[in-house]
Amino acid sequence: MGAGKTTVGRSLAKRLSKVFLDTDHEIEERTGVRVSVIFEIEGEAGFRKREADALARMACLDNIVLATGGGVVLDSRNREVLKTQSCVVYLHARPAELAKRLGQDKSRPLLHGTDPLTRLQELYSIRDPLYREVADLVVDTGRQSVSTLLGHLLLRLESECKLIT
Repeated sequence: MGAGKTTVGRSLAKRLSKVFLDTDHEIEERTGVRVSVIFEIEGEAGFRKREADALARMACLDNIVLATGGGVVLDSRNREVLKTQSCVVYLHARPAELAKRLGQDKSRPLLHGTDPLTRLQELYSIRDPLYREVADLVVDTGRQSVSTLLGHLLLRLESECKLIT
């Protein structure tokens, strides 16, 4: 959440002449409502089921860059899909940096009614090891520009994942 998956994913797809897809956007298109509404009506468990279904449909597509929701790694079946059907890039950011980026963003259901930094630290402690488990590449997002991050990522994809020809 807030690491730059959508922003970096779109830029990466454009540079690689691939189609950019996002599981959250796919879920919103299929349901006709925002993710936050799904959380309100179905809770996190309902959303996670929809997320797993979207990932299963989308991960097997060719010629795409796919951004997933931050919690996709919570389900072991999702982690297996990611490990076996893709090159996974973990855009790593520390909770303090994420809190700065997200500010008072009201569209993040998991941050409602809580101290954002504390909640981000809780989520990080659970999710970071899971992302590292599935990641082919870990890229620290830090404070560099998207273009600098993208250049670094492209070099690593070429050398470590052999994805760029």
